Amino acid sequence: MKGFCLWFTGLSGSGKSTLARLIEKELIDRGMHVELLDGDEIRQNLSKGLGFSKEDRDTNIRRIGYVAHLLERNGVVSITAAISPYRAIRDELRSRMRTFFEVYCECDLDELERRDVKGLYKKARAGEIKNFTGVDDPYEAPLHPEVKVNTHDESVEESFGRILCTLEERGLIPPPVGDGIPPEQEVAARKRLKEKGYI
Repeated sequence: MKGFCLWFTGLSGSGKSTLARLIEKELIDRGMHVELLDGDEIRQNLSKGLGFSKEDRDTNIRRIGYVAHLLERNGVVSITAAISPYRAIRDELRSRMRTFFEVYCECDLDELERRDVKGLYKKARAGEIKNFTGVDDPYEAPLHPEVKVNTHDESVEESFGRILCTLEERGLIPPPVGDGIPPEQEVAARKRLKEKGYI
């Protein structure tokens, strides 16, 4: 299998990292070479010192994209989990990659503020954090992502399943090996996804 870039985008708390880690484990189990580029870790190790102005955000995303491109061309699946709020930069990265598979994790802002595990939305609303995406800085949703998951009204398992199904259908990943999901469970899962109009 060839390398490709699996790019998760969405607001803070929308489930990007959770889904990215699940996909990473699944692809490793299927014998693929995978590297997860988490937005928080990249900021700490590759983009330390950058702020949250539009220019700094663009620089951060370009750096992630550059690493993802290097991995892709060397046969590795790069999985990114970064807010990447601006559509133009994501489209710029898409144009540079051989295969750019965008997953939009959509979630209502009210639900994100209800979850707010890190307390970031609360701080942003109080003015303690400036230029916070979704509060006082825009998020530009993808117009044509390869997959859109609605993490406010579907389970992690449903989102995970839809992403995997689409990757398989596009021929980007091999079928599961060994003791994967029993065929009857996979058929039932696909039936439920079809009934909901996801596949």
